[in-house]
Amino acid sequence: MSGVMKRMGMIFRAKANKALDRAEDPRETLDYSYQKQLELLQKVRRGVADVATSRKRLELQLGQLQNQSAKLEDQGKKALALGREDLAREALSRKAALHQQVTDLETQHQTLQSEEEKLTLAAQRLQAKVDAFRTKKETIKATYTAAQAQTRIGEAFSGISEEMGDVGLAVQRAEDRTAQMQARAGAIDELLASGALDDPTGMAQDDISAELDRLSGGADVELELQRMKAELAGGPAEQQQAIEGGQQGAQPPQQQAPQTQQPQDTPRFDKQ
Repeated sequence: MSGVMKRMGMIFRAKANKALDRAEDPRETLDYSYQKQLELLQKVRRGVADVATSRKRLELQLGQLQNQSAKLEDQGKKALALGREDLAREALSRKAALHQQVTDLETQHQTLQSEEEKLTLAAQRLQAKVDAFRTKKETIKATYTAAQAQTRIGEAFSGISEEMGDVGLAVQRAEDRTAQMQARAGAIDELLASGALDDPTGMAQDDISAELDRLSGGADVELELQRMKAELAGGPAEQQQAIEGGQQGAQPPQQQAPQTQQPQDTPRFDKQ
């Protein structure tokens, strides 16, 4: 049972893979990949912007702490000038606490600055890769489109495409139908000429009338041919009229009676 299930699974995967191959368009796949790369590049840029924002915030905090440290130092000096050593000591204690915070912020600032530089370099490299992929994508798409058009043209010329196949079948059916109608028309004409079918209009001729019309048409052609020969030969008009009239009223020549030979006189010999 497990072997049957494995075979069914393999067949299903093969069918699904073939269906996906037919449905997949490489141009759409390339555009989708390019879109994903742009999204990744946008995320990297947002990361760089976030790190830069954090670095800028630390710089502001450092500036504030440094201002407070300078202020406490001034306060300590004024306290000593007024003879208030206790106030001066308190100011210096607060300044020392601020100095530790400044040191920690400077360490974080250096870390963020280093991370920002790394992300900026990564964004630049990714931008170069995206640009190269875009150029390659457009080249592949143009090549695929040209190959697809060339394939369709070749299929159209060879008649193996679906559209041209339908056209070829339609032409073949039309030719077969035309040949069938021509054969039917010829058969009906032959049947009408032979008298096997009756013509209700009375315009059809029997075979004898058709033969007589053919013979008369041939005689007219021969007469016209003789007249044209006479014109080309430049003969007298009487000869042409004789040809025209002689052909119409020509009668078979009468047989002449054979001449009877008269008996020759036998020579007479005088008697001596």
